[in-house]
Amino acid sequence: MNTEDILAKLVSFPVLGGESNLSIIHWIREYIESFGFSCTLVPNAENTKASLHCRIGPSEDGGIILSGHTDVVPVKGQDWDTDPFVLTDKGDGKLYGRGACDMKGFLACCLNMLPELVKANLKKPIYFAFSYDEEIGCLSAPELIRHLQNHYPETPKYAIIGEPSLLQPIIGHKGICLYTTRVNGSAGHSSRIKQEVSAIHEAARLVLWLESKMNDLVAFGNTDKRFSPPHSSLHTGIIQGGIAPNVIADKAYFSWDARMIPDDNLEEVVSAFKQHCKTRIQELKPTFPDFKIETEEIHPPVTPYDSKADSDVVKLMSKINSNTNIGTVAYASEAGQYNEAGLQSIICGPGSIKQAHRANEFIAKQELKNYELFLSNLITLFSSEDVMLEL
Repeated sequence: MNTEDILAKLVSFPVLGGESNLSIIHWIREYIESFGFSCTLVPNAENTKASLHCRIGPSEDGGIILSGHTDVVPVKGQDWDTDPFVLTDKGDGKLYGRGACDMKGFLACCLNMLPELVKANLKKPIYFAFSYDEEIGCLSAPELIRHLQNHYPETPKYAIIGEPSLLQPIIGHKGICLYTTRVNGSAGHSSRIKQEVSAIHEAARLVLWLESKMNDLVAFGNTDKRFSPPHSSLHTGIIQGGIAPNVIADKAYFSWDARMIPDDNLEEVVSAFKQHCKTRIQELKPTFPDFKIETEEIHPPVTPYDSKADSDVVKLMSKINSNTNIGTVAYASEAGQYNEAGLQSIICGPGSIKQAHRANEFIAKQELKNYELFLSNLITLFSSEDVMLEL
């Protein structure tokens, strides 16, 4: 099988974030083990999902992890020209399918390197680490990282996270956390708006508070020009409530996210929001004693990622990658979690993030070829005698 064949097989598994990934992870394990390498699965508590890791090469400190995720985002409601779970070649130099870019193209390139890895005389190990539920909050990576670090006697040093970056080395991204805030007000005739507490009106005020808080952070100088936008963002994407225009809404909710630059403190922002909510509750309870505002964290925060331009992992990348133009991205990934665990991490993968999560997602064939060369250069470097001194 070549990279395109492998990618076609991976795309055929319609594993969405939050769903069982056992079908795709078992296929990947069997494929890796067919080349004589042993894999270890890291299941969830219910044994409905699993991450995978394996080591290729000697038990030596200073190895590198190639990290990717096996889940994809939904296709429901998107206007696809082809079956999203059948890799399609339209003859335009692109391969279409859900996950072709984000990030099964990376996985396919890694798996296609197995014949070369069989022949290689690696002086430092290369690890595969493939997770689940990345698309709904990078949920499984922390446990996968801990398991990998505890499983092997040696200590890996680097991690390449293969998110689509057009092979540009990425050394920073924002953190993210998602929340739902629910408001419980009092129902009544709309003519009594001053005697009741509208959940919709209060929800709207809270949304505006979040926007004001975002603007305050900018006004206070909390900016980082490496990112676009160059500041933390607080955004409300869903708001619902009420049953009719002439009925005061007794219930409303809104869902929002916080995307934080590395130097901003998410806990401080959320704490300030919750304190403001407490103040509003105290002010409105005399009008309606059962008035409530409750905020739920949808999933644990995804750690911001911030590396240095002169770090060893950037120097390593310069030896194997012709693209040395380092940058940052606004999207979140597992890179911050690897970095937090003590591994020098960097994002570098095939394909463009512009194609991710949309209808007719594709990856250019040339991008796959470019990444195959990138990985081949990595294998050559890790097979050289000089690598023991360089890394």
